[in-house]
Amino acid sequence: MVKKIFTVLFRIFIALFLIFGGVQHFMNMEFYLPFVPAFLPFKPFVIYASGVLEIIIGIGLLIPKTKQFSAWAYLLLMLSFLPVHVADLFTETPAMGTHSAAIIRLFVQFLLIALGIYFVRFATSTTPANNEN
Repeated sequence: MVKKIFTVLFRIFIALFLIFGGVQHFMNMEFYLPFVPAFLPFKPFVIYASGVLEIIIGIGLLIPKTKQFSAWAYLLLMLSFLPVHVADLFTETPAMGTHSAAIIRLFVQFLLIALGIYFVRFATSTTPANNEN
């Protein structure tokens, strides 16, 4: 019971976090520009596309029928952001401002990945009859 409550609360928190973050990609695109690797063309498109993905995944985490697919999508999205944060750590001027902030952000990224693994494992372990999670 506690595990179920914990999982639902964290899934809602992450969903709202993703939706808010996704909206921020449109409202404050300039903030995200330093995070886009130099080798990627069309930086605004990358920022807007990742914002759309975050919003869709966030909404999907809130819908019981799509939570399993969305948990996988969330995990893959967090994994895809990992190289960006690792690379940022080794730049002369990290997008996060300081190298200390970049280290903290990298640590947080690993926590978000671990939470994604947890969501996937929990979503796949629940039965269709217990799909209210």
